[in-house]
Formats: sequence, C-alpha cells, structure tokens
Amino acid sequence: MNSVIQTATRIIIKVGSSLVTNDGRGLDHAAIARWAVQIAALRALGKEVVMVSSGAIAEGMLRLGFEKRPTDIHELQACAAVGQMGLAQIYETSFRAHGLGTAQVLLTHADLADRERYLNARSTLTTLLRLGVVPIINENDTVVTDEIKFGDNDTLGALVANLIEADALVILTDQHGLFSADPRKDPQAVLIAEGKAGDPALEAMAGGAGSSIGRGGMLTKILAAKRAAGSGAHTIIAWGRDSDVLTRLAAGEAIGTQLRAQTGRLTARKQWMADHLHTAGKVVLDAGAVQKLSKEGKSLLPIGVIEVRGEFGRGAVITCLAEDGTEVARGLSNYTSSEARRILRKPSSEIEKLLGFLEGPELIHRDNLVLL
Repeated sequence: MNSVIQTATRIIIKVGSSLVTNDGRGLDHAAIARWAVQIAALRALGKEVVMVSSGAIAEGMLRLGFEKRPTDIHELQACAAVGQMGLAQIYETSFRAHGLGTAQVLLTHADLADRERYLNARSTLTTLLRLGVVPIINENDTVVTDEIKFGDNDTLGALVANLIEADALVILTDQHGLFSADPRKDPQAVLIAEGKAGDPALEAMAGGAGSSIGRGGMLTKILAAKRAAGSGAHTIIAWGRDSDVLTRLAAGEAIGTQLRAQTGRLTARKQWMADHLHTAGKVVLDAGAVQKLSKEGKSLLPIGVIEVRGEFGRGAVITCLAEDGTEVARGLSNYTSSEARRILRKPSSEIEKLLGFLEGPELIHRDNLVLL
C-alpha cells in the first residue's frame, strides 16, 4: 500500500492545537520549523500545499495567563485575537527561511455558506497557490458565533479540501492514527492502516473526546475524511511528531491511517450544498418521498412533505429529513418556508391556485438536490 500523497498534486495539511502549541506550553517553534522544511520539499516536488492550523486560542490563553480554556465567548475571542498574532508570525518566519511566502486566511462557515463568498474564497486560495504562496488557514474565532462556526479544524480542513478540489487531506495529530480501540486504555488495540472514508464501522471505533487543548477527537477526523471524500479527496491521519512524516508520505511510505475516497466527485454546486453545516431550515418527508429521492433520483414534490421547520427564503439551502430525523438530502428551495407550509401535502397541480403563482412544480428540483 503506497501513500496517496505520492501522486497527489494539491494537498491540505491540518495540524492540531496540541502539536502547534506543544500540548499547551506555547507555540512549538521547532515543530513548525520542521513542517516548514518538509513543506518546502513538497513544493520542490511540484505539489501545492495549504495548511489548516489550530493553535490561536491555545497561544492566546498562554499569553493572557489563562490556565484552562475559558468558557466565556468574549474571553475565547480575545484569546484568539491575541494568539493569532503569534501564530502568523512564526509561520511567516519559518517558511520565509525556505524562500516560501505565506498568507493568513481566516474563515467562518458563513464565508462558505454564501455562494458568492464561497466562490471568492476559492478564487483567492487558488490564486495564492498559483503564485507559489502557502496559505495558512484557521477558523476566525475572533468573530465566530455558534451559528457560523465550523466546530473544529478537522471539519474546516475537509471543507477547504472540497473548496479547492484537493487530492488529499493530511490530518496531523497527537495519535498515530485510528486504532481498533483506544490504545491508551486497551493494549490489544491495533492500528487501522487503511480503510474506506465513510465506513460506519470506522466511526464506531473512533468515539471519544479531544484533548483539553483542542476541540476535535478521532471521531471528528473520521467524519472529516467522509466529508472530504465528497470531492474525491483521500485522507491520511498520522502522528504529527513522527520524523519527516510529510516527506516520507510524499515518497510513498504508508504511515498512520489512510482512508480512501470511494465515490466520484460531486458537481461544484452540489458539493457546496453538501458542505453546509448549518442550513436555513428543514422539511420532513414521508416514506414515499424519501424513496423517490434516495432510490429513484426524483425531485422533491410538496405532496411528500409533512412538516416545515424554521424560516427560509426562496433559493435557500434546506435539509430534507426522514420521519426518524435522519438527514436524507439538501437542496435549494423553490419556495419560502411560509409558502412551503401552504402547499405541503398538496399535489403540484394545486400550487398556483394556493399561492397565486407557480415557481415550479417541485419544492426542490433534482438538479438542485444532493443526497447525503
């Protein structure tokens, strides 16, 4: 089994807070310098690299004297603002030593949920790569709220992989990869060297919380791999302190856990819809409608909708749920939430009579719908 990094040309490398901050003791200059050396080697091989780096809040906590992660949102945002300064400085200095420029890019989910801002972020990142710059991406914790946060940088790494259609996502962590059980508790646990992204059995193995410094555990990494696979990106989860881990992966060495994407790439617009972490509203479907969407590839008609939740406008991305709460699909609604409530359980032939106009016979056309 060769590493997928050997043939990948566009790579996302995500490093977690515990690695960047040496388990909360402050920015690990030596570790960042080592990654810079390796990424310079990858760039010399003709590979484009984007980094997704945690660590701003952890560094800010240290600089501001917090002994444990604050719970107050404004204190967290203050830590992010202070820590981001140090994070940007050390990355710029480390990469500049190898003749590489860096760019700081701070994102929230709102930046990727809006189609125009999504395309702008994509264009900016691809332009930076074309110019030979290494973008350093982090969540914009200084302004983020619960409604627009990614939740963890594993998810952000997967979304960036989808955004710029990367070939691979490398998640560097403080674990050697995914094990059959928690190796800290079970000495019989074995490393899962390779698997399929999206395999439910892997999610069952990966339960557990993250460290006291970061927010993501192994489960977030497995789910990130599943999300990245939507655009055809493979994922590797490896120990970030392993010697020359990135250059060895680029040479084809199998390290950590490699999760291969199994499905073909979604179209750009459908990938954008699938990547919404927070949708404008939800509709609950009856069993017949679920069957039509998931098995027959049909559009969603109002007659198959039994409930409308939330408030949304025309053209908003909404979630389609089965009656048991399972997410079935997402898509662009032809009607507002109030209009959808008036036409649910009604045949399409009655829409114009009920609303006074006809935007279309479907609530969501199949061309504007992506299955989950």
